[in-house]
Amino acid sequence: MAVFLASAFILTGCGSSKDKAKTMSKQNASLTEYEGLTAEDNKERTCYEVFVYSFADSNGDGIGDLDGLTKKLDYINDGDPISTSDLGCTEIWTMPVFPSPTYHKYDATDFMDIDSQYGTMEDFEELLSECHKRGIKLIIDLPLNHTSNSHPWFTEAATYISSLKEGEKPDASKCKYVNYYNFQEQAHSGYEHLSGDWYYEARFWSGMPDLNLDEPAVRDEIKEILYFWLDKGVDGFRLDAVTSYYTEDKDKSIEFTGWVNDTVKAKKADAYIVGEAWADQSIYSEYYRSGADSFFDFSFSGQDGVIASVVRGSKKASYYAEQLVNEEELYYSIAPETSINAPFYTNHDMARSAGYYAYDDGSKTKLAAALNLLSTGNAFIYYGEELGMRGSGKDENKRLAFMWTTDSTSELSSLVCRGPVDAEKIEQKYGSLEEQEKDEYSIYNYYKNAIRIRNAFPAIAKGRTEIVDSLTGDKTCGFTRKIEGRDDQDVLIVINTGEEAVKLDLSGASEYKTLAAVLTVSKDKVSMKGGKVSLPGYGIAILTK
Repeated sequence: MAVFLASAFILTGCGSSKDKAKTMSKQNASLTEYEGLTAEDNKERTCYEVFVYSFADSNGDGIGDLDGLTKKLDYINDGDPISTSDLGCTEIWTMPVFPSPTYHKYDATDFMDIDSQYGTMEDFEELLSECHKRGIKLIIDLPLNHTSNSHPWFTEAATYISSLKEGEKPDASKCKYVNYYNFQEQAHSGYEHLSGDWYYEARFWSGMPDLNLDEPAVRDEIKEILYFWLDKGVDGFRLDAVTSYYTEDKDKSIEFTGWVNDTVKAKKADAYIVGEAWADQSIYSEYYRSGADSFFDFSFSGQDGVIASVVRGSKKASYYAEQLVNEEELYYSIAPETSINAPFYTNHDMARSAGYYAYDDGSKTKLAAALNLLSTGNAFIYYGEELGMRGSGKDENKRLAFMWTTDSTSELSSLVCRGPVDAEKIEQKYGSLEEQEKDEYSIYNYYKNAIRIRNAFPAIAKGRTEIVDSLTGDKTCGFTRKIEGRDDQDVLIVINTGEEAVKLDLSGASEYKTLAAVLTVSKDKVSMKGGKVSLPGYGIAILTK
């Protein structure tokens, strides 16, 4: 195998390109064909979540747009799987792009159009085309459990309901949309006042009236929406708040999720579905009964999840490995043929991760990123996490403008968005992309290396985890990843979650003889000699047979 040597990582299995060959020649390394993960033949990808509003502005109005995202696709993936100039993500998830009265756009007024702040349908089609040219899959966010209270369905239904005389009951023959929502004549928890004695269900807030998903006409509308976007060429959907489809009725919510999945797959068999079931793992794991591909792995995410707990030191390194094994067994027991884990560390509803660790010099933020990207399944990265952006408190603070540059004279300055207007000013500790690109040991470059390693070794995303007990304890853990029938792709992953260097005896996994890739948070090196591997603080080694 070819070996790419750099001060931050070693990577085997890289492919060839003219630009890459120049870099490789400096390291006196040869080249082989790339055999790693791409988006074309699997659903175990690396997905980049984009809030279009705050990502890249193409027209100078301060608001991110689809054209801006298209212009910066090469930042996410330039189409060359062995390039080192891009992040290497193989999928993009855009938060809602539909017309909406709010900045976040989770309350649609039309599910089959593009918000004018973001551009036009032609802009979306161009984005999709350019994604596919680069081998990037594109999934879009669908909040199906509600609409905006400005949606024509609701405004017509609400006007009709408000016109009813005392004692008169709603009649769908007079207003086809009256059964699209849940109206009742008395106050009830989760309902908002409409007029007179009438109330409507709106569990999130008054501007988001809940749809009546039992209504056949509503399901017909949703089928039309799904097929509209599939006909455009989207590669799947992120389903918002699946646990809220039916309040406090898990089985019905799972049934509806299954109906959405079946409807999508009947049209496009290889479409990808990932659902947001913000609940305990014991609950969201049950949603795999729906047949949908993935559900976000909330037990590992956030400042109290498995990853942060291990990095902070409140949980042992062994806990990370144990939880990997436990959840694989859990998901496999429910849906062995269809379940694909969806690990993530943060998202648009969570405080950003760089604020989780007091007095961190970036080392813990980097290690946490690796623990997410070394999980099996389809791993998700929230835009800006690769820069160590910070933001917590109200939602607007978690969705700040992407930091292309802080230099107003830079060519990148035109891309910088203003971000949500109600966001607070938050000090950013680790610098902009433009600054971090120049620093070999920046959080940004660490992310790039971690993603490249994930892509280069398919077993990381597609394999099953087996703990190596002799390598696993309070501050270290070692585990193998194996794909059934592909012994040649087996890897051993060894992680030091402590700040002190360690030396580990590999006799418990002696068949893994090649140091194939490393991740380090500083100039301190990983080394291997005499059947032992030396890991610096927060260091990670990938070994092959």
